[in-house]
Amino acid sequence: MNDKPVILVTRKLPDAVEARLKRDYEARLNPDDTLYSKEELIERARGADGILPCHTEHFSAEVIGRLPEEVKIVANFSVGFDHVDIAAAKKRGLVVTNPPDVLSDATAELTMMLMIGAARRASEGERLVRTGEWKDWSPAFMVGTQVTGKRLGILGMGRVGQVTARRARGFDMEIHYHDVRRLPPEVEEGAQYHGTLEDMLPICDFLSIHCNATPETTGLMNAERFALLPDGAIFVNAARGAIHVDDDLIEALQSGKLKAAGIDAYNNEPTIDPRFAKLANTFLMPHIGSATTETRDAMGFRALDNLDAFFAGDEPSDRVA
Repeated sequence: MNDKPVILVTRKLPDAVEARLKRDYEARLNPDDTLYSKEELIERARGADGILPCHTEHFSAEVIGRLPEEVKIVANFSVGFDHVDIAAAKKRGLVVTNPPDVLSDATAELTMMLMIGAARRASEGERLVRTGEWKDWSPAFMVGTQVTGKRLGILGMGRVGQVTARRARGFDMEIHYHDVRRLPPEVEEGAQYHGTLEDMLPICDFLSIHCNATPETTGLMNAERFALLPDGAIFVNAARGAIHVDDDLIEALQSGKLKAAGIDAYNNEPTIDPRFAKLANTFLMPHIGSATTETRDAMGFRALDNLDAFFAGDEPSDRVA
């Protein structure tokens, strides 16, 4: 008789992660990487002791209330857990974990790519080369914005924000940040703290978003706050699309208030506002901040560490509910 805990895995995971899952658990895998509907998720969870989902599955209060009683833990593969109603999970007694720390480097790398790609008009340039429309060179051809030496404002100085600041210092950028609390001086590494976002925005040549999506931060970057940025500033979001208001961001890009934007996180993913793709001054990625082999393996292993601790009767180190 197999007495291993049964784990429902909602998406196709890296091979190394699935191999460990099959070794230690009775794993219900998703080899075709099908996106389950709400009803499919609830039905497939029957008889499972735990679920290992991604941010593509939404655990609303309704879903949590309808999960089979035997489901005791949701061990997220994704670091963000805004797709889980934490209050409802706590009320039900459902343990929820995430895998922090492991994707900071990969996401910071992508942030720098977005920043440079937007500033140097990478999408426009690549299209010219691919379509054969590049005809000659002139001093006025494809002139962008230099990154080196500019002022970078970071909204949310957590793990990813701190690594992004370190990478940006390699471009001699002056680092400013806003968060709910100031970091110790040894962690700031010379970055300048601003007690309010409104105080920081007017000095940002570049603004990079690294805060979580919460009721307090949803829609934070709206028309009023975009207006506080210097003319020609560049906006980067590799965190969550909910932080910015689509209409207001698009208006700032169309009006020239913003010179450009590098975006990896959107509202209503993957059905994003089509106006973003039509703008020449956007550098767009399909939410791939953590998409390196090393990071995706590490995310899965960290989720499994949390499952291992829970089923051994220990407190998971990354519990959020």
